[in-house]
Amino acid sequence: MLFRQLEPRTARTTAEVLNFALWPFAIMTVLHQVIVKATNFTVTDDFAPVYRASLAFLHGRAVYNENFDYVDPHYLYPPSGTLLIAPLAFIDPEKSKWCFMGLNALAIILAWYLLLRLFKFRLSSPAAPLLLLLMFASETVINTLAFGNVNGVVLLAEVVFIHLLLRRRDLLAGLVMGLTLAVKPTLAPMLLIPIMRRQWSVLITALGVPILLNAIAWPLITDPMDFVRRTGPYILKNRDYFNSAIVGNASYYGLPVWLTWAMRLAMAILALISLWLLYRYYRRDELFFVCTATGVLLTAEFLLLGLGQQYYSMLLFPFLMTVVLRNSVLRNWPAWLAIFGFMTYDKWLLDHWQSTGRALEYLRVTFGWGLLLVVVFCVLGDRYLTARREGRLDEGIDPAFLLTATDRHAWNPNGQTARAARADLPAETTKSQAGTLS
Repeated sequence: MLFRQLEPRTARTTAEVLNFALWPFAIMTVLHQVIVKATNFTVTDDFAPVYRASLAFLHGRAVYNENFDYVDPHYLYPPSGTLLIAPLAFIDPEKSKWCFMGLNALAIILAWYLLLRLFKFRLSSPAAPLLLLLMFASETVINTLAFGNVNGVVLLAEVVFIHLLLRRRDLLAGLVMGLTLAVKPTLAPMLLIPIMRRQWSVLITALGVPILLNAIAWPLITDPMDFVRRTGPYILKNRDYFNSAIVGNASYYGLPVWLTWAMRLAMAILALISLWLLYRYYRRDELFFVCTATGVLLTAEFLLLGLGQQYYSMLLFPFLMTVVLRNSVLRNWPAWLAIFGFMTYDKWLLDHWQSTGRALEYLRVTFGWGLLLVVVFCVLGDRYLTARREGRLDEGIDPAFLLTATDRHAWNPNGQTARAARADLPAETTKSQAGTLS
């Protein structure tokens, strides 16, 4: 049966044409990134310090003895993370790195499949190869695999967390989140989402797991207090290299402190207003709300905190997938100009105009994240102002062309539309899911 699917034949529909064209590109791109890009030499090696720390932990040596005067990648995981990644050092460094890289590649592929399921796409849909191709052609996937970073596993955990959160499997969702927080706190802002949805039990395991793992790991590590005294302050320190956050580029270009804080405060206000509008008018539209709020929270984190690196953008894939929803905030060209800024693998360095090239290369990610927050704020703000001007705030703030007569008469101030209860849709289907292309 499998070989019959591979048998060459002429496409008869547009969907078949797209599938036949996209699957070879998608598969060969995955193979190239995993076999070629991930195994070739790169100057940046995120895996080496992780392996050294794992080896030191297993042999009872100091773990947190990094020399932070150098700009090489450093080991920054807390004791709980050290405990979880220690098995990496049971085998030699080269085989361990290939296993780690393979694990991350597999995690990204599983996240791709779960994203398809989350947005109601089948593997037979052209969306499947298109999404796979775009993911593995992005800078974030290419460099995550090439550098030997753990971002792929974190992405999988994020998508699983969203699945479990939407299914109200709160303790399991918290368990998944807790395991990622035990290694690195990148997804921590997402805990605001279960709080807004009043899924309080998520916090039990999300916070309990890293606390428990740290309690176990603390007496097993030779120098746990050095994580507090040395590594912690370095993590909180703003650096001016390999840092696309506002503060990173501001430090690099020597901007005054007041201007740096003004930019951070302005972007934070935009993010907070966007989150309020999402909570007030979309929290019952679960898939749209959770994925869009995730995008706003994580983009704000990358842009506003002390360290933001381009390959963190992998965690925005669930948000970018909301473009298939009818009420998505990403159905406009400025949003995709922003996404181009932080997702593409292009290099903008110029040999003949070096200062201009450096500015284009160093600032494009920062501008991309910033523009994305501006787009979300403007789209939601425009919807709110339009609905208020037209006197239909009690019907929600979706554009009028998305609302049927049934929706307008059945909407209540808590944000629930009648579309979820219409006879022709399953009870759990929200208006965004109803608009998803399959």
